[in-house]
Amino acid sequence: MKILVVEDDPDLRRQLVSGLSGRAYTVEDCGDGNEALYQGSEFEYDLAIVDIGLPGMSGLDVIRGWRKAQRQFPILILTARGDWQDKVEGLEAGADDYLVKPFHMEELNARVNALLRRAAGHASPQMTFGLITLDTVARAVFVNGSEIKLTSYEYRTLEYLMVHAGKTISKAELTEHLYHQDYDRDSNVLEVFVRRLRQKLDPDQTLHPIMTVRGLGYRFALEASE
Repeated sequence: MKILVVEDDPDLRRQLVSGLSGRAYTVEDCGDGNEALYQGSEFEYDLAIVDIGLPGMSGLDVIRGWRKAQRQFPILILTARGDWQDKVEGLEAGADDYLVKPFHMEELNARVNALLRRAAGHASPQMTFGLITLDTVARAVFVNGSEIKLTSYEYRTLEYLMVHAGKTISKAELTEHLYHQDYDRDSNVLEVFVRRLRQKLDPDQTLHPIMTVRGLGYRFALEASE
């Protein structure tokens, strides 16, 4: 999952980038409203965290611009203002949730996780498909009750496919949500991640969770369990 952090305070921005990256998210950041409007309009993100008070263009105007451009990713606003009118204005501009500074990183992570789940249509932090369970809070994956060890990129790849289970995801879309903009993207590397995931999830080749759709991409094929 790729997150855009828009915050003009460099120390807080570094804290946010570090904390979210440590949760296996791909994180890009900027500190200017005009740059944020461009990035969020031109590139793919799964969620944005936006400070209201930005140089160049206010965070509220950035959000309005994204929504006008039909960008539908969830938006969490950060504000130092405790007044309820400011929160309402942010939500009416198109934000999905808000967090008042100062805040604990644990609360921000919980809100980010909840927004991503809701955007994908999942109410629970645990998604179970057949014998495979992905816990988006623990950032862990279990097969038949036993945790399997994944690298950060393997987890990100699996999470995106499971969140969009049943949908064919092109290699271009998958890499767009896994890597930073300036990363030298090689589809062969993605194929390696998928091959390793298949070996770890399905060593006996009985589950077949990740299907290759020839010429189109990949699809997580297992159905959700009750």
